[in-house]
Amino acid sequence: MLDASALGLEDRLDERLDGTGLGEVRILVVDDHRTFAEALASRLRAEPGFGVAATTTIDGARRLIEERRPDVVLLDVDLDGRDGIRFATEIRAAHADVRIVMVTAGEEEKRVAEAVRGGVNAWVAKDGSVEHLLQVVRGVLRDETHIPPRLLTYVLTDLMAAEQERNEHETLVGALTPREREVLQCMVSGMTRAAIAQHLFLSPNTVRTHMQNVLGKLGVHSTLAAVAVARRAGIGEER
Repeated sequence: MLDASALGLEDRLDERLDGTGLGEVRILVVDDHRTFAEALASRLRAEPGFGVAATTTIDGARRLIEERRPDVVLLDVDLDGRDGIRFATEIRAAHADVRIVMVTAGEEEKRVAEAVRGGVNAWVAKDGSVEHLLQVVRGVLRDETHIPPRLLTYVLTDLMAAEQERNEHETLVGALTPREREVLQCMVSGMTRAAIAQHLFLSPNTVRTHMQNVLGKLGVHSTLAAVAVARRAGIGEER
């Protein structure tokens, strides 16, 4: 069990959560349950070659990630009343080499799939054994993905559906002319019609025509819907 008593932690934890050492593998524990966070960090510090830090807040995690550049982040799925999966996506975007293990009390199918899409490497239950967690940590360091077997079918189905949807949207975007695609990229960036005209050296009326053509080819009726299609097709904010 990954609870404080099983990890042999003292009842009183009055000292501030902070990191230790410069181990071969740098691990950051992020959990808003102070006792659990320090208990898990304390247990992991007993492993040879591990340097472990712990924090109970997202702000603390951001600071420690910048300061310590952890190899693995063990992240609570519900943190400070906020979405840990969203924070995991933020970490992944800023630090592509960081492995992320969600440590959670629940196994909601949709959240597991969302986590995998966001770049999470593993999903581990809090009521599992420390030995299993260590196995997972070592696995993600080898670029393995660990999902509970009973949830794997749902995750794979979700990922295949998302890939099919992406392909469909890529086909729609692929039907645009190069100029229409430029206009769509500007729309994704949040530019107004006047700004697009200035950026592409076109008249506002010409931009309006291109935007109408974009909406028609994408089969939508608003700029917001067109932007949604573009993002699902993989078009970012670069222009």
